[in-house]
Amino acid sequence: MNPASRRVQRIYLILLLGNTLAASFIWGINTLFLLDAGLSNFEAFAANAFFTAGMVIFEIPTGVVADTVGRKASYLLGTITLSVTTALYWMLWLWHAPFVWWALVSVLLGLGFTFFSGAVEAWLVDALGSTGYTGSLEAVFGRGLVVTGIAMFAGSVLGGVIAQATNLGVPFLVRAGVLILMFLYSFIVMKDLGFTPDHSMGPVKATRNVLTQSIEHGLRKRSVRYVILSAPFASGVGIYAFYALQPYLLQLYGDKSAYSVAGLAAAVLSLAQVAGGILAPRIRGLFAKRTTAMIGASLASIAALLVLGLNSLFWLAIVLLVVWGFVFAVAGPVRQAYLNDMIPSKQRATVLSFDSLFGSLGGVFIQPALGRAADLWGYGTSLMIGGIVELIGIPFLFASRRQGDPADDKRAREDAAPAVPDVS
Repeated sequence: MNPASRRVQRIYLILLLGNTLAASFIWGINTLFLLDAGLSNFEAFAANAFFTAGMVIFEIPTGVVADTVGRKASYLLGTITLSVTTALYWMLWLWHAPFVWWALVSVLLGLGFTFFSGAVEAWLVDALGSTGYTGSLEAVFGRGLVVTGIAMFAGSVLGGVIAQATNLGVPFLVRAGVLILMFLYSFIVMKDLGFTPDHSMGPVKATRNVLTQSIEHGLRKRSVRYVILSAPFASGVGIYAFYALQPYLLQLYGDKSAYSVAGLAAAVLSLAQVAGGILAPRIRGLFAKRTTAMIGASLASIAALLVLGLNSLFWLAIVLLVVWGFVFAVAGPVRQAYLNDMIPSKQRATVLSFDSLFGSLGGVFIQPALGRAADLWGYGTSLMIGGIVELIGIPFLFASRRQGDPADDKRAREDAAPAVPDVS
């Protein structure tokens, strides 16, 4: 990795660090926050579903912003939108607002995140290409997981402790403040390298053109299409499980007011993510094909959810949480690298947003359904149902494998690149 590539990677890792730190302040207590505001389990996960619905609605338009205006512009808009909507969330909690307002602001939260999805990853891949980087994308994405895991650990623990010492609303205010700092940092250091925005078309024509090209290079390319079609099942169940584990662990622990224990759930996942990020390039090296690693990780995730649902011991739930988080973390960089190697640069951000859109679609329908299952039969049963739902996505990964895309076998010249992140 030459000095220019190293600088690009450093900026990318700092962006991930700030974003994840801001987000994770509320990850450990988000479900408890919604329940404390007077929502039922169904309403709490329905609010999360409206958040993912917002991501579905805005994924393509914001992907067009990244591909036609610029990746930096998209990131800046994301930080501002998320900061404002996070503050609105705090106000709704303060007022014990009716569900309809939670639904509306949740959609706007989804808008904020869609400015990030695809844009930062596309910025990284294009910028690395422009600086002559020839190493492993899995290694860079793995370092990203290490950094986000560390940030997630710090943020979720601090969020739980802050909520315990003050109230459930303060972590949301801290999150809004960190996002403002990230806006200032990215405004100064981010530059669109290896990518020239196309300003020749108006917004409507640009949207139509980029969407057409994205469908051409996304859904019409079979190897990409099947990976995208698998996203709703893994992502929808993953989002639900992450938030359902907060009250479920408190239930197993026996103290529903122990907010720091809820923060522990996110902290444990973050440590598993760090380990997964470090080992992802090495584990990828054990398999001839990327899809083999992805399918194996999905099956391990499903098994962990099924056993979690049957378990009644707090300590064993923590162990299973580590396993579930680890296999998710290992699969992430492999899947990212596989998709990026099949997508042209000009459509990269929008196709990645397309992929995120399908993942969000799963959250729209799966989260409230599993939340209702938790109301009727308990969190354990809902996690088992989630494992069965995730199983539906496995045949799509096999279908992508059968296409024989060169990206499935691709290995970079520097697969053994150091896994420890360099942010100096």
